[in-house]
Amino acid sequence: MSPGCPARGETESSESRTRIAEALYGVVTAGVRRRRRDMGLTSLSTLLTLDWSGPRRVTDLATAEGVTQPSMTSFVNRLERSGLVERRADPTDKRVALVALTASGSDYLHTRKQAGAEAFIRLIDKMSPDEVEALAAAVKALDHFNNLDQERGHQAARSSHGRSAEISP
Repeated sequence: MSPGCPARGETESSESRTRIAEALYGVVTAGVRRRRRDMGLTSLSTLLTLDWSGPRRVTDLATAEGVTQPSMTSFVNRLERSGLVERRADPTDKRVALVALTASGSDYLHTRKQAGAEAFIRLIDKMSPDEVEALAAAVKALDHFNNLDQERGHQAARSSHGRSAEISP
């Protein structure tokens, strides 16, 4: 074996990880394609961010979602008019507004999650028992995968927190 060439096991492992990643990507994109069209992806992602992170400054949300602060302000205004989020005073700095998920926003996310799960259940029902068993065996790993991704998001949010101060209008 020449220097710089991966060993056979490393190549197989890399190919296996690539196949797994591509399959996961396919499942995610299928879920996105099947989503209800009542809300844009950035608005939905903002609600999900608020759901797992709690109240956030608009600037922190903009950083987390990869949009400009004026764009995030527009998203938040629309979500607020829809009753899905509300602005609250930051208990540590009364000059700052935090955006928080409302009970309606939480209910909305729960309903969407249920609808998405039901769509996948209909597909799972068309699979063989062996395939369903393989998916069931992967649930623990998929949950861990999701938790790792959420933790990555938490770390990015923590690193951006405090870098910018937003004064509420």
